[in-house]
Amino acid sequence: MVKILVVDDEENILQVIKAYLEKNKYIVYEADTGRGAIHLFETLKPDLIVLDLMLPDMTGEEVCRMVRKSSNVPILMLTAKSSEDDMVNGLMIGADDYITKPFSPRELLARVISLLRRTIQPQLGNMSLMSYAQGDLTMDLERYEVRIHEEPVSFTLMEFKLLEILAKHPKRVFSRLELVNLTQGDTYEGFERTIDVHIKNIRQKIGDDPKHPVFIGTVFGVGYKFLVSHDV
Repeated sequence: MVKILVVDDEENILQVIKAYLEKNKYIVYEADTGRGAIHLFETLKPDLIVLDLMLPDMTGEEVCRMVRKSSNVPILMLTAKSSEDDMVNGLMIGADDYITKPFSPRELLARVISLLRRTIQPQLGNMSLMSYAQGDLTMDLERYEVRIHEEPVSFTLMEFKLLEILAKHPKRVFSRLELVNLTQGDTYEGFERTIDVHIKNIRQKIGDDPKHPVFIGTVFGVGYKFLVSHDV
């Protein structure tokens, strides 16, 4: 059974989310504080976290940073802040997706299902291990692991899926809109700019200088492409 941790200090929102998720056979755990959320995360090891940004004892961003120190569990952020900059900031600290309040419970459920589909039931194709630049960069698609010079690097789900898509199609240019559709679905209504944030995070983690890239190149005005073919 899939375990989901829902973190929100508004009891009515907590119960609505819980009801929708439990109706779809998920096991739901609740927390109304940041410290409570961290305790349950460490104890239960949930498969996904729904995390409100406004908590009474600490911010959702702080909770997200603490979780990301040890886990790449998918995180769906709830926020009353609807500006593009606020959403981008949430993605930069490690969230995989976000939804703004007020929201439709059906939309939240759809986002949860989409995130879980890419982790619990990944569509891996025929390759499970991908290697580039004589093994300097490797990806294990079954374990969702990335290694640089044989050292493991922590990736969020969104970052992993973006790198996987680019790496599987070397030299092909993907527009930002294509990457949004391939990772989030064509009904997703987020900002294309979020792709830039994720690419920036990926480059930092793999040590790729955007001015002199080895792995990910920018095609200005269009999007991105992977620069090297996989090792034979």
